[in-house]
Amino acid sequence: SPIMEELITFHDHAFMAVSLISFLVLYALLSTLTTKLTNTNITDAQEMETIWTILPAIILILIALPSLRILYLTDEVNDPSFTIKSIGHQWYWTYEYTDYGGLIFNSYMLPPLFLNPGDLRLLEVDNRVVLPIEAPVRMMITSQDVLHSWTIPTLGLKTDAVPGRLNQTVFTA
Repeated sequence: SPIMEELITFHDHAFMAVSLISFLVLYALLSTLTTKLTNTNITDAQEMETIWTILPAIILILIALPSLRILYLTDEVNDPSFTIKSIGHQWYWTYEYTDYGGLIFNSYMLPPLFLNPGDLRLLEVDNRVVLPIEAPVRMMITSQDVLHSWTIPTLGLKTDAVPGRLNQTVFTA
């Protein structure tokens, strides 16, 4: 999904900044340990203090701005094609396609005896949710009994299902 592409790009951006900082600190530590200090009278270094105060603030801003942009994109509500309500139960999910005649079905995990070779244990279900491609979908997510997490990692989605609260997410597959 476009959101997941943005998340991967942000991860690469943040990882590059952290890597450069780590290599700089490692170089400074190694050079301090391996060289003989010739100038031990460093009492007036306002320029250096200014640099190591301002530089981390600039780096944090360069990391925070793309993060805020992605946070805004994940919460943006477009005009969805249809709405699916997902209700988490103790051991299964209930899905309601309310826009299309009130289609309601339960999705139970498959027991290990019913798994085919290549199926993922605790992830395979008997009824899967069918989602359209290139159409915005609104998911209304709640729980009936305990906290759950409704997730599709490849789309960059993770929304908590909390009893008594209706969370929503909009995505395009």
